[in-house]
Amino acid sequence: MRVRAAVLRQMSLPAPYAQSRPLSIEEVEVAEPGPGELLIRIHAAGLCHSDLSAINGDRPWPLPIVVGHEAAGEVVGMGPGVSDIQLGDHVVLVFRPSCGGCLSCTSGRPALCGPGGESNGSGSLLGGYKRLRAVSGATGIGNEIDGPLNHHMGCAAFSEYATVSRRSVVKIDPDLPWDEAALFGCAVLTGAGAVLNTAKMEVGSSAAVVGLGGVGFSSLLAAASASARTLVAVDLLESKLEFARSLGATHCFNAADPDVIEKVKEATGGGVDYSFEMAGSVKALELAYRITARGGTTVTAGLPNPAHKWDLQAVSLIAEERTVKGSYIGSCVPTRDVPRFIAMYRAGQLPVDKLLSERIRLDDINEALDRLARGESIRQIIMMH
Repeated sequence: MRVRAAVLRQMSLPAPYAQSRPLSIEEVEVAEPGPGELLIRIHAAGLCHSDLSAINGDRPWPLPIVVGHEAAGEVVGMGPGVSDIQLGDHVVLVFRPSCGGCLSCTSGRPALCGPGGESNGSGSLLGGYKRLRAVSGATGIGNEIDGPLNHHMGCAAFSEYATVSRRSVVKIDPDLPWDEAALFGCAVLTGAGAVLNTAKMEVGSSAAVVGLGGVGFSSLLAAASASARTLVAVDLLESKLEFARSLGATHCFNAADPDVIEKVKEATGGGVDYSFEMAGSVKALELAYRITARGGTTVTAGLPNPAHKWDLQAVSLIAEERTVKGSYIGSCVPTRDVPRFIAMYRAGQLPVDKLLSERIRLDDINEALDRLARGESIRQIIMMH
């Protein structure tokens, strides 16, 4: 099958991306699903900071690669051995496949699946397979030739169709709109999961979220659902802070303020019980740690550049009985948590539809990257069909 997809062939091209055009919309070949795989007609895909980090080089991936990892679609093909999914089922893609048999999976932590991490790192589907190929003479940047293309996080979701592992999808109810469903593949899993799973935030606690993108706002909504007595939002953009107030933030502070740490501590009586870093920078992690109260918990899910290191004051960790926790995919069990978070959304406890900034076409993806890089959007959704 030949389809249109967004292909990244060179990382670290300069902004504005509307001019450098790091993603070329090309005709690519999508192979039929092999054993344990599905062919998905992608209906909606969210543009996430993790996609931007592949484009700007913060998180390198094997090239060339079809980008995209947050999406919802319809099952239109099945490989041998798939028995629990039917043609026509609606699914959400999950960006870390879980093999079901490794130590992490069998101990209830599929987000840490070893084979899933290895396949993602190699740009393949679970099991090492690649089902994408460039079409000779395709229109785009550079001199394209026939050859395999890599899968971004086992999804390659910025495409009209995608072949994925059965272990990369979760079935959902068919009445959820595509653009809303896509949010549950990354933004909600990561952000809400960090609050409800990783931190296990107690009802009535105080909390702060540093970095207000789609993931950060999902954390904010989850903390609000836990009836946070004080809910602090920290970001560089006043527009996002104003939006945070409308979602339940009781205090908002600009991260560029040199006195921001002291102001948060003053407003919260010494710091918050739980602080969530969702900006993807070590500077933001340091800020989140320093506004956490004695005995409190700092959770980080922002995924900074792998070369960046955090210089922790070790004595504070000990003498103040601090906890620092990493959170990947919100420590979620996707088959449990995607339906759970959707149920919370439908009950009005997690109004993630408010995070939809705009709906765009695949052809406009480079311009959308500029808006994402400038922090002007929360979640832009690419409507594929």
